[in-house]
Order: sequence, then C-alpha cells, then structure tokens
Amino acid sequence: MAATGPRGVVVRRASARDHLGVVRVLDGANLELSNETAERRIDAGTVVVADDDNRIVGALVATRREEGAHVEAVAVRRRRRADGIGTALVEHAAAEWTPLTADFDPGVKPFYDALGFDCEQRGERYRGVLH
Repeated sequence: MAATGPRGVVVRRASARDHLGVVRVLDGANLELSNETAERRIDAGTVVVADDDNRIVGALVATRREEGAHVEAVAVRRRRRADGIGTALVEHAAAEWTPLTADFDPGVKPFYDALGFDCEQRGERYRGVLH
C-alpha cells in the first residue's frame, strides 16, 4: 500500500533495494540501527519509506508486537524536515499497525502530541501510544 505524501513524495513499505537509503537517512539523523537490523526489519515488512523520485528522504523502522507495532526510529533528511514527511511516515504506519507505540526524548514530544499520541513520561523519556 503506497500513498502520495507531501510534495509528491511516495510513502510505501520498504523493499530490499531501499536498504542503503534507509541506513543513510538513519545515519544522517544520528540514529543507531545496524545494517543487519535494518535488513531484518525490511524483510519483516516493518520499514516505511518516503521516496522522492527513487531517493529515500525519510524512513520509519518498527517492530511488530502481538498487537500493533513499536516505532524504533523515524528519520527525515535534514533539508526535508519541514515538509511533513515524518508525519506522513507515522500516519502510514498507524494505518497499518494499531496500536502504534514509540519511546522518545522530550524534544520531539510536540511532534507525537500533534499526531494524536497519548504521551506519558517515563523517567527522562516519553512513551506514546496511538490507538
């Protein structure tokens, strides 16, 4: 299931050919995810990408749960961060997996609040749930 996102970006499930683009986007956002883990998540069908004319400009990596999925990472290329791509990635994931959960730092809480996540502080981080 693919959807057209902001500015003509196609949001879709990642395929094996997207592996390098996914890793590059995550590295650019200083998010740690090994090549092997990225490959396993792509194979499991739990990676969503934002594709702008065959260039990966955003990625969401999730892990399936008994019910729904948990977001491990969301990243968007620096120059594209104000384009709504992160929102499109999370909305796509939420349409596939319910509930969708995420753990995150306080600095990105407004992002998750705006998407409708119920957020609860857990120590220095937050846990958000979208039903």
